[in-house]
Amino acid sequence: MGVQGKSASTQRLADQTEFRGNGKINRKVAIGAVAGLAVLATVLGVAIGVPLSKRQADNTDGSTSLQRARDILSNNPLIDGHNDLPWQYKKQANNSVESIDLEQSLKGIWSPTHTDIPRLREGRVGAQFWAAYVPCDSQYKDAVRLSFEQCDTVRRFVKKFPDTFQFVTSAQEIEDAFAAGKIGSMIGLEGGHSIDSSLATLRMFYDVGVRYMTVTHSCNTPWADNWLEDEKPLAEQEFGGLSAFGELVILEMNRLGMLVDLSHVSKATMEDALRVTKAPVIYSHTSAYTICNHYRNVQDDVLQLTKENNGVVMVNFYDKYINCPPGNTTNATLSQVADHIDHIKDLIGADYVGIGADYDGVATLPQGLEDVSTYPEMFAELIDRGWTDEDLIKLAGGNLLRVFRAAEEVSKQMAADGVPPYEELIDESTLKNKSCRWEGY
Repeated sequence: MGVQGKSASTQRLADQTEFRGNGKINRKVAIGAVAGLAVLATVLGVAIGVPLSKRQADNTDGSTSLQRARDILSNNPLIDGHNDLPWQYKKQANNSVESIDLEQSLKGIWSPTHTDIPRLREGRVGAQFWAAYVPCDSQYKDAVRLSFEQCDTVRRFVKKFPDTFQFVTSAQEIEDAFAAGKIGSMIGLEGGHSIDSSLATLRMFYDVGVRYMTVTHSCNTPWADNWLEDEKPLAEQEFGGLSAFGELVILEMNRLGMLVDLSHVSKATMEDALRVTKAPVIYSHTSAYTICNHYRNVQDDVLQLTKENNGVVMVNFYDKYINCPPGNTTNATLSQVADHIDHIKDLIGADYVGIGADYDGVATLPQGLEDVSTYPEMFAELIDRGWTDEDLIKLAGGNLLRVFRAAEEVSKQMAADGVPPYEELIDESTLKNKSCRWEGY
């Protein structure tokens, strides 16, 4: 989300929030420097740095770490939790799918651009949650319409490139698409403001293929607190987590089989959702607070609750959530992202961590993770840190598949138990803006 059109509270934190506007990432100098060093190292016969030399070193089977990473991702689906390509279609092409050839590089056509089919293939992406995002300023206005347009954009670009993409709505369909050589494509609804406090609207989004909803974006809904509330004492936060209606939203998502996404929400909302939900949760694009003390990240005590819930934290690559106190440096690096992944693994185990890079939703990224082609480099780094193939397969997508299947089983059980759709309406007195609502309905 770009600076333009932000609310005041979000704009003052523009340097710390995701970017979905028209910025530039100029990498020519950096790429040239790295290339020059590589040539020099070849001539002199010396390593140009520990990470590169390690990845060039042979493993016990004679392969390099990068080759091993590529092999793992070629045989097991890498499922990324969050990519904002649909928003780039909105911002840069007015949702015109027909005018954009994703089979060609978008470098130099869209700026910034992190995603196209050649780079998805190079990055060994096996499945992707495409984010249906609309700005918080659309709340109480046309958020529902704009969100359905984003869903439509996803459905249309997936249909346009059938040799690459396959629209999927279940864990099994992800695996089936991967077996067919396709990138399984799903929709994640990024922000509870998109349903306009309506459980019926939530159900309609499920029917068009939405398989997770982020409970809030960087604004409160009329029933849940977002992460910016953590700047205040808990007693001063609007709801102190979820309202009673917010708890019903979580339960209706469980009944549908829609994943509950706790990225962007306040700590109290995380805790409330983990208390209420009957199914494992996800954090589609969130990192570790202990490594970078930013309220968009997950704190250790909540990580422990997430383990008890059997959920998964899909680590974000945005440099402002990766590189900040207490361990900040001049520039964010791939190694720092690996530190976040390692922290979650070391604290609660390899069964509870995944990847949610946030490509095309942020302006700046760590060195070495500039676009969707770079996932194998991350996995090579983890191989150099001693990760086993089994744990890397869990990180890539195994954990997300487990959580997805568990949510599907909860939905089936609720249906078997005769749980009907939740029909409660939100108390209109809790709405801050009624100007766009018909009083007679």
